[in-house]
Amino acid sequence: MKNTRAGAALAGLLAADGLLHLYWATGATWPAAGERALSLAVLGLETSFGPCAVLPLAGLLLTGAAGVLAHTHGRGGRAARAVTGGVAAGLAVRGVAGLGWAAGLLDSPPDSPFHLLNLLLYTPVCLAAAWAAIRLARTP
Repeated sequence: MKNTRAGAALAGLLAADGLLHLYWATGATWPAAGERALSLAVLGLETSFGPCAVLPLAGLLLTGAAGVLAHTHGRGGRAARAVTGGVAAGLAVRGVAGLGWAAGLLDSPPDSPFHLLNLLLYTPVCLAAAWAAIRLARTP
């Protein structure tokens, strides 16, 4: 029961992030005022949030959500378990990178919106989600 809730929550988080990336692919920039502000808040640098950049990420996130949900419900066999393991690895890498940004080992201006968002939101969520995905992936 616990794994089912954790799996559904993780799949929901991935799906919500994937849908947000699809939304950004339309040219919308919510919750930021513009593409530059969005880029600085999400990545800490100026880069494009155009469809070529965000659609592949949306596809990965939505595929990950489907794989995690399938594995959580005992469907999809090895493929769904492998996707869940891939989600765990990706989230763990992002979480560790977030720790690097927080510690000043990776470039992140301390006065940028990204710095605070990384400390309070991105890194803790990624590390917690990675832990959940690792536990799920270990479940046969």
